[in-house]
Amino acid sequence: MSDAEEPEESFGSSLMSHLVELRDRVVRMVLAVLVIFLCLFYWANDIYVYLAEPLTRHLPEGSNMIAIDVASPFLTPFKLVLMLAVFLAMPVILYQAWAFVAPGLYANEKRIAGPLLVSSILLFYTGVAFAYYIVFPLVFGFFTRIGPEIVNISTDIGRYLDFVLALFFGFGLAFEVPIATIILVAIGFTTPKKLSEKRPYVVVGAFIVGMFLTPPDVISQVLLALPMWILFEAGLIASRIIFKDREFDEEDEDDDAESETGMATASDNQSLTDEELEAELDQAEADEAGLDKNR
Repeated sequence: MSDAEEPEESFGSSLMSHLVELRDRVVRMVLAVLVIFLCLFYWANDIYVYLAEPLTRHLPEGSNMIAIDVASPFLTPFKLVLMLAVFLAMPVILYQAWAFVAPGLYANEKRIAGPLLVSSILLFYTGVAFAYYIVFPLVFGFFTRIGPEIVNISTDIGRYLDFVLALFFGFGLAFEVPIATIILVAIGFTTPKKLSEKRPYVVVGAFIVGMFLTPPDVISQVLLALPMWILFEAGLIASRIIFKDREFDEEDEDDDAESETGMATASDNQSLTDEELEAELDQAEADEAGLDKNR
């Protein structure tokens, strides 16, 4: 076997081993979701009743949820349990993804990526809990009270599930703002100082994101925008603590730039002073020449 064929075979075997490892980890992810799904499917209807409680609590007396489609009474709880299984299996899914990419990371990247991975999971769960226990009661209470008295409120179970899943995703994603802030600083895209200077734009952006990720009502938009702003401040503080040395380097660069600017200004002033001296000397020589002529 020639030397040229050895690296080629080595690359092929390495690629195959990575593909096998990726397959094994994907299988573990699917198995984790499947096991949780099978454990929860028996209580699918009870879980849906618990999910719908923030709405049914505010429904007028005698009103109930309805199923428009024929298969909705079965498919909707099935879909809910499947999404819940993925949600609960997220630590396993992210761990398998982390274990696959971790060997290719540097030591400093591993030191940051591990805590960020755990924090992102906890923040996503916190966002979902915030939506269920804080936002849902306020939003559904507002919706059920604002309508005309002659309207009988009967919400379809499938549309309600789609509605709450969209809110769960929106709030879970919004609560990842501190992680996004730290990552932007870690990759050198920006600095804590520059982010703090752009705070007004961040606040406006939080309300715009709240407008797109929530239903068209002011309550849910504000309840999403305010936590995003607070979490941005938390991410800013964390990035200053984690990347303290980088911030000091930035301050040194600013001081150097200011000193260079001051030196350039002083040089300009000096050159301007020299020009003025030359002009005064020329004027003095002209005056002396005029006096000699008069004599």
